[in-house]
Amino acid sequence: MNHKLIRWTSVSYGLLIYLFLYVPIFVLIAYSFNDSKLNVLWMGFTVKWYVALFNDADIINACKTSLELAMISTVVSTMIGTLAAVGMYRYNFKGKSILDGLLYVPILIPEIVMGVSLLAFFSMISISAGFLTLLISHVAFSIPFVVLVVRARLDGFDRSVEEAAMDLGATPWQTFSKIVLPIIMPGVVSGALLSFTLSLDDVIISFFVSGPDSMTLPLKIYSMVKFGVTPTINALSTILLVITLVIAGITQYRNNKNGI
Repeated sequence: MNHKLIRWTSVSYGLLIYLFLYVPIFVLIAYSFNDSKLNVLWMGFTVKWYVALFNDADIINACKTSLELAMISTVVSTMIGTLAAVGMYRYNFKGKSILDGLLYVPILIPEIVMGVSLLAFFSMISISAGFLTLLISHVAFSIPFVVLVVRARLDGFDRSVEEAAMDLGATPWQTFSKIVLPIIMPGVVSGALLSFTLSLDDVIISFFVSGPDSMTLPLKIYSMVKFGVTPTINALSTILLVITLVIAGITQYRNNKNGI
């Protein structure tokens, strides 16, 4: 009897957690098709908010800026973070432990502190706020996440495979590109996806370093809160959610296919 009670309690607790996490998402998707402008009462099915979304130049431009920023910062931070992770894993040098500890600083400090410090830094070197400052900032706070994820993958790396490749005549670059990189690729992809997500939904740091001509989507939505968020944002959120699920599904399929 006690065993059944514990089991049903655990199932109920898990169900409540999933409901808490996913019910708001389902509500957002449902209200993106609501005929009412107010998200408080269902008035009928419509797709007019999706039509209005693609006719809203401000939101489309903000979305393009966010996607462009996220893609560029992801590529740069993934390249730098992967090389840094491999270098720190492979080599021992003075100050390595200090450098290793400094990687956690951007992750641990509040974002508002990093935003203010980046704003002061750009002001000190006389760089005007705009897309460039946004890009530098997003790369800066994304690199540590990439390094940590890739290093976690490297912890199970068998160095004997790398040594065998070099004994067979492979150059250091061939060893890295054909042996090391394919093995750690799941970690690299995970770091890239995490970097893309962090860049796409950042608000606080972007608020301090963005310029008038570099409005990102999160900042645009934040500015709309004062006047009321229209259901077009629900439509945009639904589209982004579908794209995210598709990318995650493709990644999972490839990992399962490769036996990862």
